[in-house]
Amino acid sequence: MNLEHALALTLSLTSLATAAALAGPPADFWSTPAIAGHGPVHLWPEASLRPDASATHKALFDVTKGDGASTEVNPGLAKVARAVNAFVVAGVPVEHLDIDVIVHGPAAPIVLGAAAYAERFGHDNPNLALLEQLTKAGVDVYVCGNTLGDRGYTPALLDPRVQVAVSAVTTSILRQNAGYALIPL
Repeated sequence: MNLEHALALTLSLTSLATAAALAGPPADFWSTPAIAGHGPVHLWPEASLRPDASATHKALFDVTKGDGASTEVNPGLAKVARAVNAFVVAGVPVEHLDIDVIVHGPAAPIVLGAAAYAERFGHDNPNLALLEQLTKAGVDVYVCGNTLGDRGYTPALLDPRVQVAVSAVTTSILRQNAGYALIPL
């Protein structure tokens, strides 16, 4: 094989490899076993550090980023869904997950009920369906009571699945004292 043919073959193989990489994974690669349509995960057969399916896994997700004007699901809530799905795809039953979410600061609008959200932002709250699925999976969602006051909200404006916490700080301290991993988002 001469140099010209070798270069052409190399370019062809490189193009094929690039095209395959750009095509992405097959349609059935990602799954959402516990939180349908949110937080897609894939379990690699060679993955190590697998969670113990018989243990209880505790985490507090601290969600502080958000934009009421957004028509997309809050990225922090999507990561909570991904965490639930990752444990479930690895064989942990949802009953063995003890996951809390504390929402505060600029993220507060994501927990407003449908009417309050629409009144303030002019469109539906894109987070309500995900909040419903998370709470059905056993995730407890809290909002900082101080944030409510800072933003001029009241508990009556919240989605009914959301609980008011004394504060984000007290929630973080209480949960960490109880052995929860703190996941800032």
